Amino acid sequence: MIDVNLMIEGQDGLNWARWQKIAHTVEDAGYDGLYVSDHFTNPEDDAHIDSLELWTSLTWLASSTRNLCFGPVVAPVSFRDPRIAAWTAAAIDGLAPGRLRLGLGAGWMVREHDEWGFDLLDLDARFQRFEESLEVVTRLLHQKGPVRFDGTFYQLDGAELVPNPVTVNRIPIVIGGNGPRRTVPLAARFADEWNGVFISRDNYRERNALLDRLLAAHGREPEDVKRTVMTRVIFGKNEAELTERLAGKDADELRAGGQIVGTANQIAEQLRAWEEAGAAGIMMQWVDDLDDVEGIKQLGEAARG
Repeated sequence: MIDVNLMIEGQDGLNWARWQKIAHTVEDAGYDGLYVSDHFTNPEDDAHIDSLELWTSLTWLASSTRNLCFGPVVAPVSFRDPRIAAWTAAAIDGLAPGRLRLGLGAGWMVREHDEWGFDLLDLDARFQRFEESLEVVTRLLHQKGPVRFDGTFYQLDGAELVPNPVTVNRIPIVIGGNGPRRTVPLAARFADEWNGVFISRDNYRERNALLDRLLAAHGREPEDVKRTVMTRVIFGKNEAELTERLAGKDADELRAGGQIVGTANQIAEQLRAWEEAGAAGIMMQWVDDLDDVEGIKQLGEAARG
């Protein structure tokens, strides 16, 4: 059965009271995992609203839940130094062994980089930095002994995490994105999990097949990389609420694009369709009312059939 996870936008009104309620609701409702974005603000040039820092919120989650898998989707290396990210991930994994999945990305949101003074770089340099970041994190988390690396953006000269993470627990590296020229090839080299993002099932199948070919070229097996997807969910506890949350959008058209849309009796079938498309797990992006914990609960129960 497909893994069922909830994904929350940490910069979109999230605060401690909401995060704690959501986390306990998600675990009690039987979800497999809870994931959160890593941004300072929203991309639109509107007023700033509540935003909860990534690693602090995940540290609380690790120590306050029992079974949930969790992690960032994704932590941008444009403002999350990969050396510190690896160290932080290893520490958090010690609180919840085997439950953290480390999602990393190149960075994309212009607004947050401009406001906070981080250099997003042009696209080519951004992905060069991302590639180096993946090399650094992989070596620190998955290699025994001191690490040496001499790159353009990062240098290591005998750096070592103690206790060595690979001797304790392998922390999976998650790479999200659909780009056939940059992102999927990086997933073939470095990822333990590839996460397709806001993609139709047909395109997901195509990217999955591409990933298989690229894995073979690197001497890796298809089963070396878990396949998951992140997509928007629009859930209504009844038809009236669903209509309100659709806000005039066509439900069938959204479903055709890969989104999960419906009331309780319409959810399980859509998840099965994603499983048939090759996804072993799904992260449902909840962007509606963060205080609607009853809706989050009912969605989780519906997803479990």
